[in-house]
Amino acid sequence: MSDGSSWIEIVLLAMLAAFIGLRLVSVLGKRTGHEPPVSPQVGDAFRPGAPERALAASANSETRARDAVAVPSGTDTDLGPALQRIADADPSFNPAQFVTGARAAYGMILDAFWGSNPRGMEGLVADEVLENFATAIEEREGARLPNRIIAIDSAAITDAEMIGQMAEVTVRFVARISPAGTEAAPTTDVWTFSRHVGSRDPNWLLIATDTDSDEA
Repeated sequence: MSDGSSWIEIVLLAMLAAFIGLRLVSVLGKRTGHEPPVSPQVGDAFRPGAPERALAASANSETRARDAVAVPSGTDTDLGPALQRIADADPSFNPAQFVTGARAAYGMILDAFWGSNPRGMEGLVADEVLENFATAIEEREGARLPNRIIAIDSAAITDAEMIGQMAEVTVRFVARISPAGTEAAPTTDVWTFSRHVGSRDPNWLLIATDTDSDEA
């Protein structure tokens, strides 16, 4: 009898173990509401589109927290709101750095024009302006002009605006230019630069030129 009872106990224990195992499987396969929360730093990182959303949120926060842009020396403080609108649309925009870049572009474009080298202006001027410069070079039959900039005495923003997604900034340059090795003469140019704020290309393009007889 003892052997028979032992076998019965073994069978009962096996059945009990199987029953407990099935219960564990059914419970572990469900969420009970007591699990630790999934870390958002880990969970979101593996969701499609999450990196883009995170970058956009970061950029928006940076824009909101950004201080008011500083108006460069020599620029009318009334242009502050217009410059701020450009900076809000393009967080990389810095008026002082823009003026520094505009001074460099001014010299490069003039050197290319005087040297009858339209290709030297590519990436710096808009297509229509490039055509105008090229036409002027053709009219003088490609002759090079021995002009040179002695100094750029000042460069100041005189106008700024957002037109849709296009930012436009006008700069007034006062420079001393020596034509053909003669004594330098004061020259004032008013140039307007433009850039699509949504473009990956960081370059501003010259879209209009004018002269101003007033001296600084």
